[in-house]
Amino acid sequence: MAKHIFVTGGVVSSLGKGITAASLGHLLKARGYKVTMQKMDPYLNVDPGTMSPFQHGEVFVTDDGHEGDLDLGHYERFIDESLSRESNFTQGSIYQTLIARERRGDFLGGTVQVIPHVTEAIKERLRRIASQSNADIVISEIGGTIGDIESQPFIEAARQFKKEKDPGDVLFVHVTLVPYIAAAHEVKTKPTQHSVKELRSIGVQPDFIVCRSDHEITDKVREKIALFCDVATEDVLACVDSPSIYEVPLALDEQGFDVKVLDKLGLEVRPIDLTPLKSFLEAADNCEGQVDIAVVGKYVSLPDAYLSVIEALGHAGVHEGRHVEVHLIDGEELTDDNAEETLGSMDGILVPGGFGQRAFEGKIAAARYARVHKVPFLGICLGLQAAVCEFARDVAGMPGATSAEFDEQAEYPVIDLMPEQEDIEDKGGTMRLGAYPCKVSPGSRAFEAYGEEIIYERHRHRYEVNNAFRDRLQDAGLVISGVSPDGRLTEMIELPDHPWFVASQGHPEFKSRPTRPHPLFSAFVHAAAIGKYRG
Repeated sequence: MAKHIFVTGGVVSSLGKGITAASLGHLLKARGYKVTMQKMDPYLNVDPGTMSPFQHGEVFVTDDGHEGDLDLGHYERFIDESLSRESNFTQGSIYQTLIARERRGDFLGGTVQVIPHVTEAIKERLRRIASQSNADIVISEIGGTIGDIESQPFIEAARQFKKEKDPGDVLFVHVTLVPYIAAAHEVKTKPTQHSVKELRSIGVQPDFIVCRSDHEITDKVREKIALFCDVATEDVLACVDSPSIYEVPLALDEQGFDVKVLDKLGLEVRPIDLTPLKSFLEAADNCEGQVDIAVVGKYVSLPDAYLSVIEALGHAGVHEGRHVEVHLIDGEELTDDNAEETLGSMDGILVPGGFGQRAFEGKIAAARYARVHKVPFLGICLGLQAAVCEFARDVAGMPGATSAEFDEQAEYPVIDLMPEQEDIEDKGGTMRLGAYPCKVSPGSRAFEAYGEEIIYERHRHRYEVNNAFRDRLQDAGLVISGVSPDGRLTEMIELPDHPWFVASQGHPEFKSRPTRPHPLFSAFVHAAAIGKYRG
Protein backbone atom coordinates (compact mmCIF):
# COMPACT_ATOMS: atom_id res chain seq x y z
CA MET A 1 0.00 0.00 0.00
CA ALA A 2 1.29 3.43 -0.93
CA LYS A 3 2.21 6.00 1.68
CA HIS A 4 0.84 9.52 1.15
CA ILE A 5 2.36 12.93 1.81
CA PHE A 6 0.23 16.08 1.54
CA VAL A 7 1.94 19.44 0.99
CA THR A 8 0.01 22.56 1.96
CA GLY A 9 0.93 26.25 1.92
CA GLY A 10 0.32 29.12 4.27
CA VAL A 11 0.55 32.91 4.61
CA VAL A 12 0.91 33.77 0.89
CA SER A 13 0.83 32.07 -2.49
CA SER A 14 3.86 31.45 -4.71
CA LEU A 15 5.90 30.19 -1.77
CA GLY A 16 7.39 27.31 -3.68
CA LYS A 17 5.21 24.46 -2.47
CA GLY A 18 5.76 22.76 -5.80
CA ILE A 19 9.55 23.03 -5.56
CA THR A 20 9.47 21.79 -1.96
CA ALA A 21 7.26 18.84 -2.90
CA ALA A 22 9.37 18.04 -5.97
CA SER A 23 12.59 18.28 -3.95
CA LEU A 24 11.26 15.81 -1.40
CA GLY A 25 10.23 13.56 -4.27
CA HIS A 26 13.75 13.74 -5.69
CA LEU A 27 15.29 12.76 -2.35
CA LEU A 28 12.93 9.84 -1.80
CA LYS A 29 13.49 8.54 -5.32
CA ALA A 30 17.24 8.90 -4.80
CA ARG A 31 16.80 6.49 -1.89
CA GLY A 32 15.32 3.88 -4.19
CA TYR A 33 11.60 4.44 -3.67
CA LYS A 34 9.07 4.65 -6.49
CA VAL A 35 7.56 8.12 -6.21
CA THR A 36 4.71 9.78 -8.03
CA MET A 37 3.28 13.25 -7.60
CA GLN A 38 -0.05 14.99 -7.88
CA LYS A 39 -1.34 18.57 -7.88
CA MET A 40 -4.83 19.42 -6.63
CA ASP A 41 -6.01 22.83 -7.81
CA PRO A 42 -8.95 24.53 -6.08
CA TYR A 43 -10.18 26.69 -8.96
CA LEU A 44 -13.39 25.86 -10.84
CA ASN A 45 -11.87 25.62 -14.30
CA VAL A 46 -11.88 22.00 -15.43
CA ASP A 47 -8.20 22.37 -16.33
CA PRO A 48 -5.87 25.28 -17.15
CA GLY A 49 -6.10 24.60 -20.90
CA THR A 50 -8.41 27.53 -21.60
CA MET A 51 -6.78 29.91 -19.11
CA SER A 52 -4.53 32.76 -20.17
CA PRO A 53 -0.85 32.22 -19.37
CA PHE A 54 -1.03 35.64 -17.68
CA GLN A 55 -3.43 34.01 -15.19
CA HIS A 56 -1.73 30.71 -14.68
CA GLY A 57 1.65 30.53 -16.38
CA GLU A 58 2.34 27.83 -18.94
CA VAL A 59 0.09 24.85 -19.53
CA PHE A 60 2.11 21.66 -19.09
CA VAL A 61 1.13 18.71 -21.30
CA THR A 62 1.59 15.08 -20.27
CA ASP A 63 2.25 12.12 -22.58
CA ASP A 64 -1.38 11.04 -22.35
CA GLY A 65 -2.66 14.46 -23.38
CA HIS A 66 -3.62 16.16 -20.13
CA GLU A 67 -3.34 19.94 -19.98
CA GLY A 68 -2.04 20.52 -16.48
CA ASP A 69 -0.60 22.92 -13.96
CA LEU A 70 2.95 24.14 -14.50
CA ASP A 71 3.99 22.43 -11.25
CA LEU A 72 3.75 19.14 -13.15
CA GLY A 73 6.79 20.36 -15.07
CA HIS A 74 8.70 20.82 -11.83
CA TYR A 75 7.62 17.36 -10.70
CA GLU A 76 8.77 15.68 -13.92
CA ARG A 77 12.07 17.53 -13.96
CA PHE A 78 12.85 16.74 -10.31
CA ILE A 79 11.76 13.11 -10.08
CA ASP A 80 12.54 12.30 -13.74
CA GLU A 81 9.25 10.48 -14.27
CA SER A 82 6.61 11.06 -16.93
CA LEU A 83 3.33 11.85 -15.19
CA SER A 84 -0.23 11.33 -16.42
CA ARG A 85 -3.66 12.96 -16.33
CA GLU A 86 -4.09 11.43 -12.88
CA SER A 87 -1.37 13.75 -11.62
CA ASN A 88 -3.49 16.90 -11.77
CA PHE A 89 -7.14 17.62 -11.11
CA THR A 90 -9.17 20.67 -10.22
CA GLN A 91 -12.23 21.40 -8.14
CA GLY A 92 -13.96 22.16 -11.43
CA SER A 93 -13.29 18.66 -12.75
CA ILE A 94 -14.61 17.15 -9.50
CA TYR A 95 -17.83 19.16 -9.73
CA GLN A 96 -18.17 18.38 -13.45
CA THR A 97 -18.01 14.65 -12.73
CA LEU A 98 -20.43 14.83 -9.81
CA ILE A 99 -22.97 16.93 -11.69
CA ALA A 100 -22.84 14.54 -14.65
CA ARG A 101 -23.52 11.65 -12.27
CA GLU A 102 -26.37 13.56 -10.61
CA ARG A 103 -27.97 14.22 -14.00
CA ARG A 104 -27.83 10.49 -14.76
CA GLY A 105 -29.61 9.77 -11.50
CA ASP A 106 -26.67 7.96 -9.92
CA PHE A 107 -27.47 9.39 -6.49
CA LEU A 108 -31.02 7.98 -6.49
CA GLY A 109 -32.62 11.29 -5.64
CA GLY A 110 -30.30 12.04 -2.74
CA THR A 111 -28.90 15.48 -1.96
CA VAL A 112 -25.40 15.98 -3.40
CA GLN A 113 -23.17 17.84 -0.95
CA VAL A 114 -19.58 18.93 -0.44
CA ILE A 115 -19.38 16.45 2.41
CA PRO A 116 -19.48 13.55 1.70
CA HIS A 117 -19.71 13.65 -2.10
CA VAL A 118 -17.03 16.18 -3.10
CA THR A 119 -14.60 14.96 -0.48
CA GLU A 120 -15.20 11.34 -1.45
CA ALA A 121 -14.55 12.16 -5.11
CA ILE A 122 -11.26 13.79 -4.11
CA LYS A 123 -10.27 10.75 -2.05
CA GLU A 124 -11.08 8.51 -5.00
CA ARG A 125 -8.56 10.45 -7.10
CA LEU A 126 -5.96 9.92 -4.36
CA ARG A 127 -6.64 6.18 -4.32
CA ARG A 128 -6.65 6.01 -8.11
CA ILE A 129 -3.21 7.54 -8.65
CA ALA A 130 -1.73 5.27 -5.99
CA SER A 131 -3.24 2.23 -7.68
CA GLN A 132 -2.39 3.15 -11.28
CA SER A 133 1.17 4.29 -10.57
CA ASN A 134 1.98 1.41 -8.21
CA ALA A 135 4.09 3.95 -6.31
CA ASP A 136 5.58 3.44 -2.87
CA ILE A 137 4.98 7.09 -2.01
CA VAL A 138 2.46 9.56 -3.42
CA ILE A 139 3.18 13.25 -2.83
CA SER A 140 0.09 15.44 -3.30
CA GLU A 141 0.32 19.21 -3.35
CA ILE A 142 -2.85 21.07 -2.40
CA GLY A 143 -2.99 24.34 -4.32
CA GLY A 144 -3.92 27.67 -2.80
CA THR A 145 -3.27 29.01 0.68
CA ILE A 146 -4.63 27.78 3.99
CA GLY A 147 -7.64 29.95 4.84
CA ASP A 148 -8.87 30.17 1.25
CA ILE A 149 -12.47 29.03 1.04
CA GLU A 150 -11.76 27.27 -2.27
CA SER A 151 -9.23 24.82 -0.85
CA GLN A 152 -11.27 23.73 2.18
CA PRO A 153 -12.81 20.64 0.51
CA PHE A 154 -9.31 19.40 -0.37
CA ILE A 155 -8.02 19.90 3.17
CA GLU A 156 -11.08 18.15 4.56
CA ALA A 157 -10.67 15.27 2.12
CA ALA A 158 -7.02 14.90 3.12
CA ARG A 159 -8.01 14.97 6.80
CA GLN A 160 -10.56 12.21 6.23
CA PHE A 161 -8.06 10.27 4.14
CA LYS A 162 -5.54 10.24 6.97
CA LYS A 163 -8.21 9.16 9.45
CA GLU A 164 -9.10 6.19 7.23
CA LYS A 165 -5.48 5.04 6.96
CA ASP A 166 -3.25 3.29 9.46
CA PRO A 167 -0.99 5.47 11.64
CA GLY A 168 2.16 6.40 9.76
CA ASP A 169 0.59 6.02 6.32
CA VAL A 170 -0.14 9.73 5.81
CA LEU A 171 1.96 12.83 6.56
CA PHE A 172 1.33 16.56 6.24
CA VAL A 173 4.05 19.03 5.25
CA HIS A 174 3.14 22.69 5.68
CA VAL A 175 5.18 25.25 3.73
CA THR A 176 4.97 28.72 5.20
CA LEU A 177 6.55 32.16 4.96
CA VAL A 178 8.87 33.50 7.65
CA PRO A 179 9.29 37.14 6.56
CA TYR A 180 12.21 39.38 7.40
CA ILE A 181 11.22 42.79 8.78
CA ALA A 182 14.05 45.14 7.90
CA ALA A 183 13.10 47.81 10.46
CA ALA A 184 13.21 45.23 13.26
CA HIS A 185 16.27 43.42 11.84
CA GLU A 186 14.66 40.03 12.44
CA VAL A 187 12.48 37.38 10.93
CA LYS A 188 8.94 37.04 12.27
CA THR A 189 7.20 33.79 13.16
CA LYS A 190 3.71 35.16 13.80
CA PRO A 191 2.44 34.57 10.22
CA THR A 192 3.52 30.95 10.50
CA GLN A 193 1.84 30.59 13.87
CA HIS A 194 -1.43 31.93 12.49
CA SER A 195 -1.21 29.74 9.39
CA VAL A 196 -0.69 26.58 11.44
CA LYS A 197 -3.48 27.65 13.80
CA GLU A 198 -5.81 27.96 10.79
CA LEU A 199 -4.72 24.52 9.56
CA ARG A 200 -5.26 22.96 12.98
CA SER A 201 -8.69 24.57 13.28
CA ILE A 202 -9.87 22.41 10.37
CA GLY A 203 -8.49 19.26 11.90
CA VAL A 204 -5.00 18.93 10.40
CA GLN A 205 -1.83 18.92 12.47
CA PRO A 206 1.28 19.30 10.30
CA ASP A 207 4.04 16.75 10.81
CA PHE A 208 6.65 19.06 9.30
CA ILE A 209 6.88 22.82 8.79
CA VAL A 210 9.11 24.09 6.00
CA CYS A 211 10.01 27.74 6.52
CA ARG A 212 10.51 29.79 3.37
CA SER A 213 12.58 32.91 3.83
CA ASP A 214 15.17 35.12 2.22
CA HIS A 215 17.08 35.22 5.51
CA GLU A 216 18.62 32.62 7.79
CA ILE A 217 16.26 30.61 9.98
CA THR A 218 18.16 30.23 13.25
CA ASP A 219 17.74 27.44 15.79
CA LYS A 220 16.07 29.96 18.09
CA VAL A 221 13.46 30.75 15.44
CA ARG A 222 12.83 27.07 14.79
CA GLU A 223 12.41 26.41 18.49
CA LYS A 224 9.86 29.20 18.75
CA ILE A 225 7.87 27.89 15.79
CA ALA A 226 8.01 24.36 17.21
CA LEU A 227 6.73 25.54 20.59
CA PHE A 228 3.75 27.48 19.23
CA CYS A 229 2.86 25.03 16.46
CA ASP A 230 3.17 21.78 18.45
CA VAL A 231 5.84 20.10 16.34
CA ALA A 232 9.29 18.87 17.26
CA THR A 233 12.09 21.39 16.73
CA GLU A 234 13.89 18.99 14.39
CA ASP A 235 10.75 18.85 12.25
CA VAL A 236 10.90 22.57 11.52
CA LEU A 237 13.06 22.95 8.41
CA ALA A 238 14.59 25.99 6.76
CA CYS A 239 14.23 26.56 3.05
CA VAL A 240 16.12 29.75 2.32
CA ASP A 241 16.19 31.24 -1.18
CA SER A 242 18.74 29.46 -3.39
CA PRO A 243 20.54 30.65 -6.53
CA SER A 244 19.12 27.59 -8.31
CA ILE A 245 15.95 25.62 -7.60
CA TYR A 246 17.98 22.46 -8.14
CA GLU A 247 19.94 23.23 -4.97
CA VAL A 248 16.82 22.92 -2.82
CA PRO A 249 16.93 19.08 -2.57
CA LEU A 250 20.50 19.28 -1.27
CA ALA A 251 19.57 21.93 1.30
CA LEU A 252 16.71 19.79 2.57
CA ASP A 253 18.88 16.65 2.55
CA GLU A 254 21.45 18.41 4.73
CA GLN A 255 18.70 18.82 7.33
CA GLY A 256 17.74 15.16 7.06
CA PHE A 257 14.26 15.92 5.72
CA ASP A 258 13.91 12.70 3.74
CA VAL A 259 15.29 10.57 6.60
CA LYS A 260 12.78 12.08 9.02
CA VAL A 261 9.95 11.57 6.55
CA LEU A 262 10.85 7.91 6.00
CA ASP A 263 11.10 7.40 9.76
CA LYS A 264 7.59 8.81 10.32
CA LEU A 265 6.26 6.70 7.44
CA GLY A 266 7.83 3.58 8.92
CA LEU A 267 9.96 2.96 5.83
CA GLU A 268 13.55 1.80 5.62
CA VAL A 269 16.16 4.54 5.23
CA ARG A 270 17.99 3.23 2.18
CA PRO A 271 21.31 4.64 0.93
CA ILE A 272 20.95 7.79 -1.13
CA ASP A 273 22.49 8.56 -4.50
CA LEU A 274 22.55 12.26 -5.30
CA THR A 275 25.45 11.96 -7.73
CA PRO A 276 23.49 12.96 -10.89
CA LEU A 277 22.09 16.11 -9.27
CA LYS A 278 25.43 17.08 -7.74
CA SER A 279 27.17 16.53 -11.08
CA PHE A 280 24.63 18.79 -12.78
CA LEU A 281 25.13 21.55 -10.20
CA GLU A 282 28.91 21.20 -10.42
CA ALA A 283 28.72 21.45 -14.21
CA ALA A 284 26.50 24.52 -13.85
CA ASP A 285 29.09 26.17 -11.60
CA ASN A 286 31.83 25.39 -14.11
CA CYS A 287 30.09 26.88 -17.16
CA GLU A 288 32.24 29.37 -19.05
CA GLY A 289 31.11 32.00 -21.49
CA GLN A 290 27.60 33.28 -22.09
CA VAL A 291 25.18 32.45 -24.89
CA ASP A 292 22.41 35.00 -25.44
CA ILE A 293 19.11 33.51 -26.60
CA ALA A 294 16.11 35.62 -27.62
CA VAL A 295 12.72 34.09 -26.84
CA VAL A 296 10.20 35.99 -28.96
CA GLY A 297 6.67 35.61 -27.57
CA LYS A 298 3.54 37.44 -26.51
CA TYR A 299 3.40 36.63 -22.77
CA VAL A 300 6.86 37.94 -21.94
CA SER A 301 5.74 40.03 -18.96
CA LEU A 302 5.23 36.72 -17.09
CA PRO A 303 8.29 34.44 -17.49
CA ASP A 304 6.31 31.50 -16.05
CA ALA A 305 4.40 31.48 -19.35
CA TYR A 306 7.57 30.03 -20.91
CA LEU A 307 8.82 28.16 -17.85
CA SER A 308 9.63 24.83 -19.51
CA VAL A 309 11.33 26.57 -22.46
CA ILE A 310 13.53 28.59 -20.10
CA GLU A 311 14.35 25.51 -18.02
CA ALA A 312 15.17 23.45 -21.14
CA LEU A 313 17.53 26.18 -22.36
CA GLY A 314 19.23 26.14 -18.97
CA HIS A 315 19.63 22.36 -19.02
CA ALA A 316 21.10 22.51 -22.53
CA GLY A 317 23.45 25.31 -21.54
CA VAL A 318 24.88 23.31 -18.65
CA HIS A 319 25.30 20.32 -20.97
CA GLU A 320 27.20 22.54 -23.40
CA GLY A 321 29.24 24.21 -20.66
CA ARG A 322 27.77 27.66 -21.32
CA HIS A 323 25.68 30.09 -19.32
CA VAL A 324 22.44 30.69 -21.23
CA GLU A 325 21.07 34.19 -20.82
CA VAL A 326 17.43 34.25 -21.88
CA HIS A 327 16.11 37.53 -23.29
CA LEU A 328 12.30 37.68 -23.43
CA ILE A 329 11.33 39.75 -26.47
CA ASP A 330 7.81 41.08 -26.94
CA GLY A 331 6.65 39.91 -30.36
CA GLU A 332 4.10 42.72 -30.51
CA GLU A 333 6.92 45.25 -30.52
CA LEU A 334 9.22 43.41 -32.95
CA THR A 335 9.22 44.46 -36.62
CA ASP A 336 11.57 44.17 -39.56
CA ASP A 337 12.59 47.78 -38.91
CA ASN A 338 13.79 47.21 -35.34
CA ALA A 339 14.85 43.56 -35.67
CA GLU A 340 18.54 44.40 -36.07
CA GLU A 341 18.49 46.62 -32.99
CA THR A 342 16.59 44.02 -30.95
CA LEU A 343 18.09 40.76 -32.19
CA GLY A 344 21.48 41.81 -33.54
CA SER A 345 23.35 40.88 -30.38
CA MET A 346 21.60 37.52 -29.95
CA ASP A 347 23.44 34.22 -30.51
CA GLY A 348 20.21 32.29 -31.06
CA ILE A 349 16.52 32.99 -31.61
CA LEU A 350 13.70 30.82 -30.28
CA VAL A 351 10.04 31.32 -31.14
CA PRO A 352 7.84 29.34 -28.72
CA GLY A 353 4.25 28.19 -28.93
CA GLY A 354 1.20 30.36 -28.40
CA PHE A 355 -2.31 31.09 -29.57
CA GLY A 356 -3.94 33.99 -31.39
CA GLN A 357 -2.84 36.55 -33.93
CA ARG A 358 -1.34 39.02 -31.48
CA ALA A 359 2.46 39.07 -31.86
CA PHE A 360 2.36 36.62 -34.79
CA GLU A 361 3.85 39.13 -37.24
CA GLY A 362 6.63 39.78 -34.74
CA LYS A 363 7.36 36.06 -34.63
CA ILE A 364 7.50 36.02 -38.42
CA ALA A 365 9.95 38.96 -38.27
CA ALA A 366 12.09 36.95 -35.83
CA ALA A 367 12.12 33.94 -38.16
CA ARG A 368 12.99 36.20 -41.10
CA TYR A 369 15.88 37.80 -39.22
CA ALA A 370 17.22 34.37 -38.21
CA ARG A 371 16.97 33.02 -41.76
CA VAL A 372 18.51 36.03 -43.49
CA HIS A 373 21.28 36.67 -40.97
CA LYS A 374 22.11 32.99 -40.42
CA VAL A 375 21.33 33.09 -36.70
CA PRO A 376 20.60 29.66 -35.13
CA PHE A 377 16.84 29.30 -34.83
CA LEU A 378 14.49 26.97 -32.97
CA GLY A 379 10.75 27.17 -33.59
CA ILE A 380 8.23 25.40 -31.38
CA CYS A 381 4.58 24.79 -32.37
CA LEU A 382 3.38 28.25 -33.46
CA GLY A 383 7.08 29.01 -33.94
CA LEU A 384 7.19 26.38 -36.69
CA GLN A 385 4.08 27.87 -38.27
CA ALA A 386 5.59 31.37 -38.19
CA ALA A 387 8.75 30.05 -39.87
CA VAL A 388 6.70 28.32 -42.59
CA CYS A 389 4.67 31.49 -43.23
CA GLU A 390 7.84 33.58 -43.49
CA PHE A 391 9.46 31.12 -45.89
CA ALA A 392 6.31 30.94 -48.00
CA ARG A 393 6.14 34.74 -48.26
CA ASP A 394 9.78 35.56 -48.84
CA VAL A 395 11.20 32.51 -50.58
CA ALA A 396 8.38 30.45 -52.09
CA GLY A 397 6.60 33.35 -53.76
CA MET A 398 3.39 33.33 -51.75
CA PRO A 399 2.91 36.94 -50.56
CA GLY A 400 0.70 37.33 -47.52
CA ALA A 401 0.94 33.63 -46.66
CA THR A 402 -0.48 33.08 -43.21
CA SER A 403 -2.51 30.75 -41.03
CA ALA A 404 -6.21 30.15 -41.62
CA GLU A 405 -6.52 30.66 -37.87
CA PHE A 406 -6.01 34.36 -38.50
CA ASP A 407 -7.44 34.81 -41.99
CA GLU A 408 -9.93 32.26 -43.31
CA GLN A 409 -10.01 34.03 -46.70
CA ALA A 410 -6.22 34.11 -47.18
CA GLU A 411 -4.95 33.32 -50.67
CA TYR A 412 -2.13 31.22 -49.24
CA PRO A 413 -3.26 29.54 -46.00
CA VAL A 414 -0.05 27.55 -45.63
CA ILE A 415 -1.20 26.69 -42.10
CA ASP A 416 -4.71 25.30 -41.86
CA LEU A 417 -7.09 23.63 -39.44
CA MET A 418 -6.74 19.88 -39.08
CA PRO A 419 -9.73 18.17 -40.76
CA GLU A 420 -10.73 16.41 -37.54
CA GLN A 421 -10.90 19.81 -35.80
CA GLU A 422 -13.36 21.43 -38.21
CA ASP A 423 -16.62 20.65 -36.40
CA ILE A 424 -15.33 21.06 -32.84
CA GLU A 425 -16.88 23.92 -30.88
CA ASP A 426 -15.67 23.30 -27.32
CA LYS A 427 -12.24 24.80 -26.66
CA GLY A 428 -11.17 22.80 -23.63
CA GLY A 429 -9.29 19.53 -24.07
CA THR A 430 -10.16 19.20 -27.78
CA MET A 431 -6.84 19.92 -29.49
CA ARG A 432 -4.24 17.46 -30.69
CA LEU A 433 -2.83 16.70 -27.26
CA GLY A 434 -0.14 14.42 -25.87
CA ALA A 435 2.72 12.37 -27.28
CA TYR A 436 2.72 11.48 -30.98
CA PRO A 437 5.36 9.68 -33.06
CA CYS A 438 7.46 11.47 -35.63
CA LYS A 439 9.59 9.90 -38.37
CA VAL A 440 12.82 11.87 -38.73
CA SER A 441 14.68 12.00 -42.05
CA PRO A 442 18.23 10.57 -41.92
CA GLY A 443 20.85 13.16 -42.76
CA SER A 444 18.77 16.04 -41.41
CA ARG A 445 19.68 18.38 -38.57
CA ALA A 446 16.84 16.86 -36.59
CA PHE A 447 18.19 13.34 -37.08
CA GLU A 448 21.66 14.55 -36.13
CA ALA A 449 20.22 15.88 -32.87
CA TYR A 450 17.98 12.94 -31.95
CA GLY A 451 20.15 10.15 -33.31
CA GLU A 452 17.13 7.98 -34.09
CA GLU A 453 14.48 7.75 -36.75
CA ILE A 454 11.30 7.48 -34.66
CA ILE A 455 10.87 9.99 -31.84
CA TYR A 456 7.93 11.09 -29.70
CA GLU A 457 7.05 14.65 -28.74
CA ARG A 458 4.08 16.11 -26.91
CA HIS A 459 1.66 18.25 -28.89
CA ARG A 460 -0.86 21.00 -28.15
CA HIS A 461 -2.37 22.59 -31.26
CA ARG A 462 -5.25 22.60 -33.76
CA TYR A 463 -3.52 23.80 -36.93
CA GLU A 464 -0.99 22.05 -39.18
CA VAL A 465 1.11 22.77 -42.25
CA ASN A 466 -1.34 22.73 -45.15
CA ASN A 467 -0.57 19.76 -47.43
CA ALA A 468 -1.96 21.69 -50.41
CA PHE A 469 1.21 23.85 -50.31
CA ARG A 470 3.67 21.23 -49.15
CA ASP A 471 5.19 20.44 -52.56
CA ARG A 472 5.53 24.12 -53.40
CA LEU A 473 7.34 24.82 -50.12
CA GLN A 474 9.68 21.89 -50.66
CA ASP A 475 10.38 22.88 -54.27
CA ALA A 476 11.46 26.30 -52.94
CA GLY A 477 13.98 24.64 -50.62
CA LEU A 478 12.14 24.01 -47.33
CA VAL A 479 13.17 20.67 -45.86
CA ILE A 480 10.41 18.73 -44.13
CA SER A 481 12.63 16.67 -41.88
CA GLY A 482 9.97 15.08 -39.69
CA VAL A 483 6.54 13.69 -40.54
CA SER A 484 3.93 11.51 -38.89
CA PRO A 485 4.52 7.80 -39.59
CA ASP A 486 1.79 7.85 -42.25
CA GLY A 487 3.45 10.87 -43.89
CA ARG A 488 0.29 12.96 -43.60
CA LEU A 489 1.40 15.55 -41.07
CA THR A 490 4.45 17.81 -41.09
CA GLU A 491 6.14 17.53 -37.71
CA MET A 492 9.53 19.20 -38.28
CA ILE A 493 11.03 21.59 -40.83
CA GLU A 494 14.51 23.00 -41.39
CA LEU A 495 16.62 25.00 -43.82
CA PRO A 496 19.57 23.25 -45.48
CA ASP A 497 21.73 26.30 -46.30
CA HIS A 498 21.77 27.64 -42.76
CA PRO A 499 24.04 27.04 -39.73
CA TRP A 500 21.07 25.66 -37.74
CA PHE A 501 17.42 26.40 -38.46
CA VAL A 502 14.99 23.79 -37.12
CA ALA A 503 11.35 23.94 -36.02
CA SER A 504 9.10 21.37 -34.38
CA GLN A 505 5.32 21.18 -34.31
CA GLY A 506 5.65 19.36 -30.98
CA HIS A 507 6.84 20.76 -27.66
CA PRO A 508 10.28 19.28 -26.88
CA GLU A 509 10.66 21.54 -23.84
CA PHE A 510 8.26 19.35 -21.84
CA LYS A 511 10.66 16.39 -21.91
CA SER A 512 13.87 18.15 -20.89
CA ARG A 513 15.48 17.17 -17.58
CA PRO A 514 18.45 18.69 -15.70
CA THR A 515 20.43 15.48 -16.00
CA ARG A 516 19.03 14.63 -19.47
CA PRO A 517 18.69 17.81 -21.54
CA HIS A 518 16.51 17.54 -24.60
CA PRO A 519 18.64 16.80 -27.69
CA LEU A 520 16.96 19.47 -29.82
CA PHE A 521 17.68 22.17 -27.24
CA SER A 522 21.24 20.92 -26.81
CA ALA A 523 21.84 21.05 -30.57
CA PHE A 524 20.34 24.55 -30.71
CA VAL A 525 22.47 25.92 -27.86
CA HIS A 526 25.53 24.18 -29.31
CA ALA A 527 24.96 25.89 -32.66
CA ALA A 528 24.50 29.25 -30.93
CA ALA A 529 27.72 28.76 -28.96
CA ILE A 530 29.68 27.74 -32.06
CA GLY A 531 28.41 30.81 -33.87
CA LYS A 532 29.58 33.04 -31.04
CA TYR A 533 32.86 31.39 -30.09
CA ARG A 534 34.06 29.88 -33.38
CA GLY A 535 36.74 32.54 -33.63
